[in-house]
Amino acid sequence: MEALLANLLHPLLPNVDWAEIGYASLDTLSMLGGSLLFTLLLGLPLGVLLFLTGPRQLFAQPALYGLLSLLANVLRSVPFVILLILMIPLTVLLTGTSLGVAGAIPPLVVGATPFFARLVETALREVDRGIIEATQAMGASTWQIITRALLPEALPGILAAITVTAITLVSYTAMSGLIGGGGLGDLAVRYGYQRYQPDVMAVTVVLLLVLVQILQNTGDKLVVHFSKK
Repeated sequence: MEALLANLLHPLLPNVDWAEIGYASLDTLSMLGGSLLFTLLLGLPLGVLLFLTGPRQLFAQPALYGLLSLLANVLRSVPFVILLILMIPLTVLLTGTSLGVAGAIPPLVVGATPFFARLVETALREVDRGIIEATQAMGASTWQIITRALLPEALPGILAAITVTAITLVSYTAMSGLIGGGGLGDLAVRYGYQRYQPDVMAVTVVLLLVLVQILQNTGDKLVVHFSKK
């Protein structure tokens, strides 16, 4: 079946190697999954800390909030392509290489974590302050306030933030192809751009669009499912 499909498509897409497209797709999914996991593990606590230490919040700490906010803003303001290049020495130190899936994940995490943390902070700000105060009045500890009031109430917003971050990471994985990061972006750069093969470029773009659409639809359904409104 696959051979028949390849034969049918060959006249339209003569330069496309479907086996290589498959491997590149798996690399893109690996980069997306690995970087998203670490982004959530780092960005969620950072977003909660930004919220708790922010102005007029329960544990307002202007100095700490200012430092965290500055760090997040600086990292968010650096264009991702430049961040890829700046982080090459650190990436090599952490992973032993700056190429392939392993070499792409550290800059992907550094680029996406502050972005996700800000979205989490915004989602937590949407929580009704009365719910937090009621939980606090019942004698709940800080951990209980976070886990039993803040995060459950902000869950739809956090799920929406995860969806937006995942889609952003898809575009970042494509850009990582500029420095040999692997995946569909690398294929588009090496074949679609450098070798002037527009059919390869078209296939990679279509696959990335399909991936983004799947992520968006899944995220929307999860937000609706967990929303109380």
